[in-house]
Amino acid sequence: MTSLTSTNPEDLLAGLNPQQQKAVQYRGRALLIVAGAGSGKTRVLSHRIAHFLESRELWPSQILSITFTNKAASEMRDRVESLIGETAEGMWIKTFHSACLQILRREAEQLGQDSNFTVYDASDSRALIKRLLKEAGVEETDLKPQQVAAAISNAKNELKDAEDFASTADRSNPRNRVIADVYYAYTEALKRNNAFDFDDLIAQTVGLLRAFPEIRQKYQKRFRHILVDEYQDTNHAQYALIRELTRALPEGYENFHNQTGELLPPVGLTVVGDSDQSIYSFRGADIRNITEFEKDFPGAETILLEQNYRSTQNILSAANSVISQNFDRPPKNLWTDEGSGELLTLFTGYDERNEAAFVVDRISELHEQGVNYSDIAVLYRTNALTPPIENELKNQRVPYQVLGGLKFYERKEIKDAIAYLVSISNPRDDEACRRILNTPARGVGTKTELKIAQLARSKEISFQQALMHVSELGLGPKLTDSINAFTTLMNQMRDQLEIESPAKILEQVLSGSGYKTQLENSRDPQDEARVENLDALIGQVYDYQAQNPDGSLSDFLADVTLASAQDELQDESGAVSLMTLHTAKGLEYPVVFLIGLEQGTLPHVRAFEEPGGLSEERRLMYVGMTRAKQKLVLSCALTRTLFGSQSSMMASSFLTDIPEDLIDTVGERRSAASKPVSSWQGAITSPSQVRDNDDLELVAGDRLVHDSFGEGEVIQVTGNPPRQTAEIRFDNGQVKKLMVKVAPIRVLK
Repeated sequence: MTSLTSTNPEDLLAGLNPQQQKAVQYRGRALLIVAGAGSGKTRVLSHRIAHFLESRELWPSQILSITFTNKAASEMRDRVESLIGETAEGMWIKTFHSACLQILRREAEQLGQDSNFTVYDASDSRALIKRLLKEAGVEETDLKPQQVAAAISNAKNELKDAEDFASTADRSNPRNRVIADVYYAYTEALKRNNAFDFDDLIAQTVGLLRAFPEIRQKYQKRFRHILVDEYQDTNHAQYALIRELTRALPEGYENFHNQTGELLPPVGLTVVGDSDQSIYSFRGADIRNITEFEKDFPGAETILLEQNYRSTQNILSAANSVISQNFDRPPKNLWTDEGSGELLTLFTGYDERNEAAFVVDRISELHEQGVNYSDIAVLYRTNALTPPIENELKNQRVPYQVLGGLKFYERKEIKDAIAYLVSISNPRDDEACRRILNTPARGVGTKTELKIAQLARSKEISFQQALMHVSELGLGPKLTDSINAFTTLMNQMRDQLEIESPAKILEQVLSGSGYKTQLENSRDPQDEARVENLDALIGQVYDYQAQNPDGSLSDFLADVTLASAQDELQDESGAVSLMTLHTAKGLEYPVVFLIGLEQGTLPHVRAFEEPGGLSEERRLMYVGMTRAKQKLVLSCALTRTLFGSQSSMMASSFLTDIPEDLIDTVGERRSAASKPVSSWQGAITSPSQVRDNDDLELVAGDRLVHDSFGEGEVIQVTGNPPRQTAEIRFDNGQVKKLMVKVAPIRVLK
């Protein structure tokens, strides 16, 4: 074993605040460190490990430190080594999955597997499930492999095997019966293949420790203290693993002594987390694991880390005021001695383009003042909010990267939708047609696609033209009818080009093909996000039409291609980071823009239907705010384009929790001399500042002009001021329903 250095343990307390020192020195059986955002939890954990080692209380091989990511594990190891020198090879600083993998490698024979078993990743699992569904005669249009994979994954994270799932699922539901049968077959196939999937690594380790107390005793003798980071993000299987490694052994295993014959104390446990940052319930994380820690471990000590080393006091005070409204949280109040800093900025735009232009203008201003692009992040609740921001960043040639996801036009559902439009606009584009021929699934496999391609080559026609000769291939009536239906749809859409707008074409083809309907009927949360992205694309096309009334479908597609291919300027200052609030967890930036703060977006509309949903949405807001170190800009819009028409939005209720004296509300016009006029000018601070329309009362037949859509005529009016709405047919053919009070309109005399 590598020898330890002769560092004085007390030296490890230098530079720590009193609460951090207390956490490092505590020696009871169980310790909960409630670490607020930016309070130095990684530093405390690494110093606690080093203190154990330097005081000779533990050997390196007796410590198991568990993190959620390889990056966090590597950082922890580096920090410990920087404190006390090179650590022993026997120290385990690992992720949940890597720790369990190492245990299973050693104990696989107990589970009837060889130690050289294969680990299936998500794509391997889906491929196997797809084959099993096919063998069961289940069409992919009825039940997709990723849906079955998600159900099995959720079951394993709840420690339910195939038998448990079958006994608890609603068997009256045909989908559940299929999933249960596939789960059995999937389990057997994994065993035949000497394989575990990713979820098995934890679930099977828990089963191993429960079934074989002698194995649990072996690992409890080895690991005398376990430390767990981000404990609020643990799911049931991860929680059960920690419980098995720390709970008392059953009768008959009392002979639990060290080498000198002394009875060993129970395994020690340190967990670090923050219930205010529990935002992964959709992944199975259970906030009760941290809120009920003292119940699980009677006599456990709880230490609060409230001093923040990341953000200014104004940012912290605003974040505290938001999260304090959650009634089900232990009290905690972040503070810093780094000073008040700037006030938060709150911008209210007329619409999403107005908001995007303001955000990107501010980013450009900050960059001109010396702020690196890489020091700036734009955060949002859902990916569907990114198109206006991405378009404005491209227009102003600001480099950016989308973290945790693809850029808007690189997402599969968007590429599929664009491919439909390309195939309609240009029937000679073979690649676009081949992409969508079996999207959604129409029973067209690789062999059939190759036959069609060969037919096209033999007749020297396009792939899409070859589809009209598919009866010559002898594919069978069902498949032939499916391909003919696709061909008919594409021909009908092409006939509509002269009379329908690009946005209407897109809506009709997404509906007529069944593509959007299939996603809407899916229970996969990712498919719900894909529907939101498709709706955002439809909004983009409507927006393009408003800006280019004479633009054709091919014009729009060319515009998209050019925008996607545009060079992004990469200099030494990097790129602006765009990401969801979930992705932002654990990150920090000097400047943060938090956009889309409206009811239905943040908090998300689904939160109103789910128990605890609003509390988790508030925690998401808190996480986003506490990513900012120096500058935090909040923004919302009075209207957003949803489903092709403008919808009025209400500001997020979370904004009302922030004291007014912490906020600088933006609404002034900028000088045109300082920069080319941008579309956010005329920014608003309240609805009444959009237009002075309080006294405007429209009637059918009124002629008016709109800033973006031009002249039009009022068709119908509903409601009374200030909630009056008007349906307007504009001279460019568009029909819009607008809220009169805030709409940028004026009546023509």
